[in-house]
Amino acid sequence: MLARMNDHALRVLEFDKILTRIARYASFEPGKARVLAWRPTHDLGEARLWMQETEEARALLSQQPDLHLGGVYDLSAHLAQAERGGVLAPNELLQVKSTVLRARKLRQILLANAKTAPALGEWGERLQDLEHVAAAIGRVISERGEVMDSASPRLASLRAEIRTLQDRSYDRIQRIARNPDNAPYLQEAIVTQRRGRYVLPVRAEFKGKIPGIVHDQSGSGATLFIEPFSVVAWNNALSQRQAEEEEEVNRILRELTELVADEALYLHITLDALAGLDLILARAKYADDIHGNAPELLGFHRTPEFKPKQHPGVILELRQARHPLLDPATVVPIDFHFGDDFFIIVITGPNTGGKTVSLKTAGLLALMAQAGIPIPAAPGSRLTLFEGVYADIGDEQSIEQNLSTFSSHMTNIIRILEEATPHSLVLLDELGAGTDPEEGSALARALLQHLRDHGIPAAATTHYSEVKLFAHATPGITNASVEFDLETLSPTYELTIGLPGRSNALLIARRLGLPSPIVNLAESYIRPESLTADALLTEIREARDAARRTLKRLEDRERILQAKEAELKEQLAAIEEARRAVLNEARREAQAELEALREAIRRVRSRLGKGGARPHDRFLQEAEKAIKARQEGEKTLSERVASAPEGIPGPPRPGDIVWIETLYSTGEVEDVWEEDEEAEVRVGSFRVVLPFDQFQIRERSQTKLETTAGRSFIRSAESPGMELDLRGMRVDEALDALDDYIDRAYLAELPWVRVIHGKGTGALRKVVRDYLRNHPVVSRYRAGDEGEGGDGVTIAYFVGGEV
Repeated sequence: MLARMNDHALRVLEFDKILTRIARYASFEPGKARVLAWRPTHDLGEARLWMQETEEARALLSQQPDLHLGGVYDLSAHLAQAERGGVLAPNELLQVKSTVLRARKLRQILLANAKTAPALGEWGERLQDLEHVAAAIGRVISERGEVMDSASPRLASLRAEIRTLQDRSYDRIQRIARNPDNAPYLQEAIVTQRRGRYVLPVRAEFKGKIPGIVHDQSGSGATLFIEPFSVVAWNNALSQRQAEEEEEVNRILRELTELVADEALYLHITLDALAGLDLILARAKYADDIHGNAPELLGFHRTPEFKPKQHPGVILELRQARHPLLDPATVVPIDFHFGDDFFIIVITGPNTGGKTVSLKTAGLLALMAQAGIPIPAAPGSRLTLFEGVYADIGDEQSIEQNLSTFSSHMTNIIRILEEATPHSLVLLDELGAGTDPEEGSALARALLQHLRDHGIPAAATTHYSEVKLFAHATPGITNASVEFDLETLSPTYELTIGLPGRSNALLIARRLGLPSPIVNLAESYIRPESLTADALLTEIREARDAARRTLKRLEDRERILQAKEAELKEQLAAIEEARRAVLNEARREAQAELEALREAIRRVRSRLGKGGARPHDRFLQEAEKAIKARQEGEKTLSERVASAPEGIPGPPRPGDIVWIETLYSTGEVEDVWEEDEEAEVRVGSFRVVLPFDQFQIRERSQTKLETTAGRSFIRSAESPGMELDLRGMRVDEALDALDDYIDRAYLAELPWVRVIHGKGTGALRKVVRDYLRNHPVVSRYRAGDEGEGGDGVTIAYFVGGEV
């Protein structure tokens, strides 16, 4: 367990809330207690094992619906009672049986899947096979919790006697109750029981009319419950047998309890393993619930790439990370990482803009990963295991201690600095706040310098401009910012590492309507270099946003091309399937024709009978020759379907004649991409790109052409021309033609095209422009200029096509 992980950090980072949510998936109390007591580890092997257990459980849960702890009970109190010499009740023994059987089933599942889930297989080994205990209990106690007659021969005999005595005693007292002479003395002519003995409800004033023993009376005293003397002997015998029955049942239960006590050690081991499995399965179910991914867990390892020299070799790379306690539908993912040249991050930005959430996300996800819990972040995330995570977040001053906000933070920071090492992670919120800004800024810079000089990884938030400048100028420290939308005047909660947050106070004031003279006066009070820095930050952000838009267009273009490539591959596969189907059908038809000819010849021979050579014999011989020739032709067809000619070894070159088995055709190599082992081959009027293993060289080119060294990811298709004329077409015809034309023009890498639709009523023009407006490869469009056809044409520009 993580010795240096203080409870303060676990609390402020809300790790306890994560455990509370995981505990909801636990199946029984020991498992739930194990979850709530769970803590991260800084041992790399242990953390990797925990993560492996969780991931194996996630995979196995999707395959094994019987992987659960239903029917498992907390047997701690039962085992303690058995070990003290007590006797367990039937329902308690049934709980032992149920737990043992479920543990046995889990053991079977885990051991059967040990090859694919070896970590869980180890847990299967810990579950003890105590089937003999369950069998012994099952032979004695029914599912209703009753000791069965078959539990022992004496118990069976006693219960048979008891039933006989009950019947005789009941019959005798029933006759008394039904005797008409006794009717006036009875409240009702019924037989009931008091203290296990049959009695009659007699009116109090007639007590002496039915002699017997009074066992009870009604609340009003009007009714006495009397056991007639004539049935006392029978009831006494019945009570005696019932006492003997109870003694025999207790003896049987004591034997079963002694068996449980004898196996108590193995039952304790099994219970402990069940609690551990409950924890693992709960982690797995929670990970599925938050769509978590297992990050790569690493140890601290400093390499020459890390700079400055104080860099401890920390890796913390969280991709598209989400805080697991926030609404997944609204939370904004962040990318949080340390770099080869920095291990301290200073986050700035607007209030309520997500600075604190960014800190908490990084710290909480680190704790989760070190506890074997997959994190809500994209695949590829990775982090080193921290010996300690320390946090000073939020206003947690103590009223009882009478500490101010500043004093509370400073007390906590002092404690952190005493304990933190280069293998720790320190998170500081609003560094230097709560005091004079000048002193607070100076203190913040000094603290960051101390962390940097001692090589302690850290992330801090601040609103001091001086701290931003310090971070920019100090090796090992970098700025980061949470974004602010100046159009909506609201934070976007996106985190950008490498850029400091800019001040937006004056701009917001101006946008909200503060008189310009006041804003201008405020600007005059600001140092010119600060205004210049803000302007530079604006330019950097605009350049970054432009780069993002360009990247988005390229990604869209790549997706379209990939979709087209997949579509063409499907079409080629369909063509090949159709070709083979045609050849196979032709072969079947040929075989049917031959069989028909054979049958006809057999019929002719049978009619002609035997004899010497006759004219028709020659006819039959000729027919048989024709059949044989047809058979040879059909055989050749089959061979053509199944095989292709031998090829010439070696890589293809442009101009080579090749045999394409899938098309059963020859073609000429047009271009070669040796790195990808693919070539462009012309087959008739078509060009296809094929892997080397899908064709054979039949004839080398006479002129050796230089092969292409590399392969461009995007290749131009045949150009459909720069202009499409839709005039005279119906709307549906025009849309089909336009859709096909736009695809071919884009693949041909045309920068723009001219679509002629005419003026007319304007209906076709509207349809064309609506289509272009929503097409993913069209960046914009416009009406034609006067020299281009005016409003009767539309010029469409493609994504990435404009210079």
